[in-house]
Amino acid sequence: MQFIDTHTHLYLEDFDHDRKEMINRALSRGIHRFLLPNIDQDSVKPLLQLCEDFPANCFPMIGLHPTSVNEDWLKQLSHFEEQLKNHPETFIAIGEIGLDFYWDKSFATQQLEALRMQFDWAKQMQKPVAIHTREAFPDMLTEIEKAQNGSLKGVLHCFTGTLEEAKKAVDLGFYLGIGGVLTYKKSSLPEVVKHLPVERLILETDAPFLPPVPYRGKRNESAFLFETAAKLAATLEIDIDTLAKITTRNANELFNLPTK
Repeated sequence: MQFIDTHTHLYLEDFDHDRKEMINRALSRGIHRFLLPNIDQDSVKPLLQLCEDFPANCFPMIGLHPTSVNEDWLKQLSHFEEQLKNHPETFIAIGEIGLDFYWDKSFATQQLEALRMQFDWAKQMQKPVAIHTREAFPDMLTEIEKAQNGSLKGVLHCFTGTLEEAKKAVDLGFYLGIGGVLTYKKSSLPEVVKHLPVERLILETDAPFLPPVPYRGKRNESAFLFETAAKLAATLEIDIDTLAKITTRNANELFNLPTK
């Protein structure tokens, strides 16, 4: 039984004191691949170093997180574009990109422009996108619909939207990333996923953020993906081995990961 953590920030300083041990804990629970979304220009170096340290397990993305869109957003995007053009084989996806109108809307226009630019890269380079959306689902679905020409593909990471939003995302050719929020007592996500095709679901932790029950209040880590998987399997009324096979296949296909 093998799982893929499709969205995890294991390169952050939260793991500096026990990174190797933390990855080994995940491997011992069957989580054998870790897909690493970028945040900003400063996070690229530690991200790539981790992938160099664990080449069989860690796979990098590159992109500008919406909360990192600020005065120098164009400079950062130019740097990322250059890296993509010079080393297209290095990165499995464009991410983490998106819209976040929860913390600050002062750069909302620039967030939209950055999103559109990175959508263009993804289509030109035939790479999937990993999308962050907070307080912006209607805007995000509109942007995906406008950009979709049949070649745009990706995942709405940490999906917490409505059933209607989920179905629209699936209709637009996207996958939904299911994380620890699924396990929360007040979460409406279990009722949503019951009505979705499991072939469009992938698993994630978003570590070190959003730990599942029973680890709430602690640092999240990739080993905890198993708790989310168990909850999803129970919700869908399928055994966890079947869920592992399906979600792993989904992730491998979306991100075009090596088969061995």
